[in-house]
Amino acid sequence: MKNVFQLLVALFFIGPHALLADVSLNPLFSNHMVIQRETIIPIWGWADADEIVTVETSWGASAQVITNQDGTWRANIQTPRAGGPHQIIVFSKNRIEINDVLSGDVWLCTGQSNMDFAMEKFVNDSRDPQHQPLVEYIRHEVATAQDDWIRHIEVPQTTSLFEKKFNFKANWRSVNPEQIGKITATGYFFAKELRKHLNVPIGLLECSWGGTRVQPWISEAAYFEDENMKAYFEASRAGSRATIEKMDAPGYVDKAYQKELAKWEKKGGKGKKPKPATHPTENMQLPATLHNGMISAIVPFAIKGAIWYQGESNAVYMANEYEHYFSTMITSWRKEWNQGDFSFYWAQLASCKRGNDEADKGWATVNDQLRRTLKLPHTGMAVLHDIGEAKDIHPHNKMDAGKRLAFWALQKDYNLNIDVVSGPLYKQQEVKGNKMQIEFDEVGTGLMVGNKHLLEATVKVNEPLKSFEIVGQDGKWLPAEAKIISNSKIEVWSASVPNPVNVRYAWSGTPDGANLYNNEGLPAAVFTTEN
Repeated sequence: MKNVFQLLVALFFIGPHALLADVSLNPLFSNHMVIQRETIIPIWGWADADEIVTVETSWGASAQVITNQDGTWRANIQTPRAGGPHQIIVFSKNRIEINDVLSGDVWLCTGQSNMDFAMEKFVNDSRDPQHQPLVEYIRHEVATAQDDWIRHIEVPQTTSLFEKKFNFKANWRSVNPEQIGKITATGYFFAKELRKHLNVPIGLLECSWGGTRVQPWISEAAYFEDENMKAYFEASRAGSRATIEKMDAPGYVDKAYQKELAKWEKKGGKGKKPKPATHPTENMQLPATLHNGMISAIVPFAIKGAIWYQGESNAVYMANEYEHYFSTMITSWRKEWNQGDFSFYWAQLASCKRGNDEADKGWATVNDQLRRTLKLPHTGMAVLHDIGEAKDIHPHNKMDAGKRLAFWALQKDYNLNIDVVSGPLYKQQEVKGNKMQIEFDEVGTGLMVGNKHLLEATVKVNEPLKSFEIVGQDGKWLPAEAKIISNSKIEVWSASVPNPVNVRYAWSGTPDGANLYNNEGLPAAVFTTEN
């Protein structure tokens, strides 16, 4: 008791500042970071209530703020033109130095495994020998790549069912043989293409998780702004609470798992080992859980735009509603960031052989839903069905995937003269007797029949158009013939469909033979003319 009294007396004479917690920062603000150039960016963190926090920079900008009652603080800083390295100093009771800061453009990289998979995931031999040259290319890239003006940070994969997370642990890394293996492959090749044309540092802020649907990436607030989505969210949360009560009860046993495990053991452990039921607090698929656990921790870090590669997991889950959920996600993220309609580009899914007809058609449905989302402003889409791998849901050709995403950014965000940013996009249809005429946007100098092999440029071939289907009023889709009739139009027909109603293209997980391109070598997007 005597020692405690003496300590209190000492603290009284030392003064109140001795009791203050150290000022801290969101981990995005750390050594080797990239800040968004030539704008006003927020810098934020934590300290004690009513504490004065000062931010100073090597380029001369500074700010001073007082922390809120909950200990949070945020300062706004004007950033310099592209370049560096710079230094940011934050101090109050303590002092934090952020060194080797580059001013450039930050791109948010998000989605599921085809965004999540890092370069090191693609250096193993391909499942099909014909794609081995792509492996060799990536191995060489990993061994030799050197560009300190491409930086990357990844938010740890975190679920949070009921509350938002605002902090995490991570570090920025650079492109070099020691660190490139951990960088998102799609994001890296996107950045590499930008760097070919721009003398600007590129920061990749990755927030992705393999196998996830679109639903967990949408905020709870966004769900409550739409009656149908609100009902979906509330039903999911009610189910989660009931499951939590059951699984957290004393003596709980996962009987279904125990039963399946016994069967597996009886077979000598052959086949896939069953897994126990996932506790809802650890379930990455539930609505808003990844927004709570990951996105909330990075808003409102200043960004140039976003790239998205996701949809595989929605091919068998609410595929027909994908456009609505995806559009809601984009719109709500833009609202949260408060940067206006920042650029948002995504990929149509690459081809991959699916396990059944539902999954096969669902793959095409999601691709068409992605196409329809282009009605949102400042959006773009890379078409990838011609660079997939039938035996691998994670195709190796992230080189063309990144490049095709970059085309949109180079033209729309950097005002460079790019021949075309996309392959042909369905515009409208017209019935002409027993035939359908389909008109396209993004045709460049015209339409062609093409063939794409690995990383080689698409070549024009003298072959009929393939992978078209046509349907009449009976609702039966049949293979169709097609031909190019002008720079922007094709004609589609079938002798078995005298009164056509709709046409669709590449309507499969593996649209073998899909060969409509523009003359600039980019493939036509998967589409159906159905409303």
